[in-house]
Amino acid sequence: MLVGVLECVVNISEGRRPDVVAAIAAVAGADLLDVHTDAHHNRSVLTLLGETAPRAVAEAAVTRLDLRDHDGVHPRIGVVDVVPFVALDATPEGEAVAARDRFGAWAAAELAVPGFAYGPERTLPEVRRQAFSELSPTWGPTTPHPTAGAMAIGARPLLVAYNLWLAPGTDLAVARRVARAVRTPEVRTLGLAVGDEVQVSMNLVAPLAVGPAEVWDRVAALAPVTRAELVGLVPEGVLARAPEARWAQLDLGPDRTIEARRAGRR
Repeated sequence: MLVGVLECVVNISEGRRPDVVAAIAAVAGADLLDVHTDAHHNRSVLTLLGETAPRAVAEAAVTRLDLRDHDGVHPRIGVVDVVPFVALDATPEGEAVAARDRFGAWAAAELAVPGFAYGPERTLPEVRRQAFSELSPTWGPTTPHPTAGAMAIGARPLLVAYNLWLAPGTDLAVARRVARAVRTPEVRTLGLAVGDEVQVSMNLVAPLAVGPAEVWDRVAALAPVTRAELVGLVPEGVLARAPEARWAQLDLGPDRTIEARRAGRR
């Protein structure tokens, strides 16, 4: 039985039709904390609370979206691409794992969409590399859903999704080289072409150790950075670690924290 607080950051493969994204997000009701949409990635990131809203969002996305029509610069395996559960406050990590497993079983039974577990067993990059080849689905059919593909369903600690845009005219090869150079166990990176620009797209998986200010400085030491983009929200602790004088540069602010959005929801 769930006794703690869970965050779920659902990534859907739609970022070019605002009306569709809004309709999918609306089914989350008061449990929706944030929506971040990117047309080039053709992806939206919905920050939710609990277990009910992620199921409603997943069902709406599977009903409305078709992976066969999708293109975008971000890797994806399904229209509901990633469903990570995160334990907040003093909630035991095991509750996130249990919620993940309930969601995977539900999606297989109700939506007929296969799901791949990540978290204690393996990382999300491993799922992306191995799905339907070395790795069979944890739940559901052994082949992708014809329109919805598959889902990567996880239990993980808090992380920060963060993009740094490089100066116009920077070559994609440079972005990829920089991404490799700053990649560490705490920072997962991709160099991506986004429209006429390039970016280093990152997951800061230990953001209280290596946060936005640190990765900005590491990237800027190798290539000119023009702007930062926070995808979703950050914990208050991450904001507190960044110098307040740099918040605007780093695309941070007191209204961009999980805690502030939760307080505003009450």
